[in-house]
Amino acid sequence: MAERPAAPEIDGPEVDGGAPALSFDFSCKALSMTPQDLQAQIGAGLLSFPVTTFDAEGEFDAGKYREHVSWLADYPAAALFAAGGTGEFFSLSRGEIVEVIRTAKQAAGALPIISGCGYGTRMAVEIAQDAEAAGADALLLLPHYLMKVPQEGLFRHVKAVCNSVSIGVIVYNRDNSQVTAETLERLCDACPNLIGFKDGSGDIATVREITTRLGDRLVYVGGMPTHELFAEAYDGAGVSTYSSAVFNFAPQAALDFYAALRSGDKSKMQAILTDFFYPYARIRDRSPGYAVSIIKAGLRLIGRDPGPVRAPLTDLTDEEMEMLGPLVRKFAA
Repeated sequence: MAERPAAPEIDGPEVDGGAPALSFDFSCKALSMTPQDLQAQIGAGLLSFPVTTFDAEGEFDAGKYREHVSWLADYPAAALFAAGGTGEFFSLSRGEIVEVIRTAKQAAGALPIISGCGYGTRMAVEIAQDAEAAGADALLLLPHYLMKVPQEGLFRHVKAVCNSVSIGVIVYNRDNSQVTAETLERLCDACPNLIGFKDGSGDIATVREITTRLGDRLVYVGGMPTHELFAEAYDGAGVSTYSSAVFNFAPQAALDFYAALRSGDKSKMQAILTDFFYPYARIRDRSPGYAVSIIKAGLRLIGRDPGPVRAPLTDLTDEEMEMLGPLVRKFAA
């Protein structure tokens, strides 16, 4: 096997034991980052993915989106995934993805923007190149369309996307697109700009094998729906950061939970899980697709209406909005 590229060296003040402290100034200019710089930053803080805002007719509302991303960028996240799963990537046209990325870059200041990318290989390459041209700092490669495929096919698919751009790529293990540890190791050898692995499969055994086998070659991101419910388990498997959907409507509370995870404050995490996340998840689980719809509902409840979800998703019912209201108002206060 070819020698894998080394993880980036990070200069910084020494801490006990002589190792450099991992501290990042999130105000640094994202455009000056190499893929390896971005990899290090992603691993140093909480991530999120803004919902895509639509008007009453379901058209992309750039002004409202700019306002939303700007608001989120005021909080110290490490990066934002634009036009990702929670951003309804699957219901956006290729032209709309470009518009979403451009708008996000205009609004985010120095905060890195990671663009969603997906579908079949040729479409994914086109979207990847569009996103890079629109200013994306990296790509999140979402599952391809519909078919279950062999590992060799996944290898060729991911490699083609990585080879088509100069920015970093994060591969997302979920549903019909799940690379094994062996395939991911081959991809690390073949693709220097493959910088991350995000998992939404819940297969902790495979995740642990990957983090053990590849070490600091990649950054590892948790990507389960409402990942806070799984954060401790993934942390134990070597996944130290994750993307938080509730950051959309309660950014400070999401950061507080992440800080409790990083500091090992189990009593605080248990209190937040019991008071908010468990009852929240029971509402989310009332209908397929609500993992996205409930985030837009949360924004609506705090007076930041992002517009409806697009079909085939559906919005929460009036009854469900009434159930969610007290939880959101308390959590987002």
